[in-house]
Amino acid sequence: MGHDTELLRELSRDSRKSFREIARKLGIATTTVIKRYNKLVKDGVIKHTTIAVDHEKLGYSLSGVIELVVSKGKLIEVEEKIAKKHNVYGVYDITGDSDALVLARFRNREEMNDFVKSLLAMEYVERTNTHLILNVVKESMSAFW
Repeated sequence: MGHDTELLRELSRDSRKSFREIARKLGIATTTVIKRYNKLVKDGVIKHTTIAVDHEKLGYSLSGVIELVVSKGKLIEVEEKIAKKHNVYGVYDITGDSDALVLARFRNREEMNDFVKSLLAMEYVERTNTHLILNVVKESMSAFW
């Protein structure tokens, strides 16, 4: 997967780079880059392309990590409902004392408070444990490359 890994690394740094620029940097033909890219898309390795947004500049200055304990057998149902909420950017099944982990961003403390209370009011949510993120040291999906 040598050239594929290098291609993924380049795209994760700047997905606006042209195939020609990437080919020049990797020392391979542009057609090779295009073929590899198309194969990565076809194989589902590249799910979609997107942009990196500075959420604080959009007014979302608070981030939280919320652990959930959910009634047995209702986890997927609860997670799917939570995933639809606009503040949420991650929902995960986890091991340990909690069943799920929710990552969300908020404009202010009141919005976060309302969100957490809405989770507690959901059927099958037994309890939450909310952590306020004080400082982001690293947040990157290109960390693997």
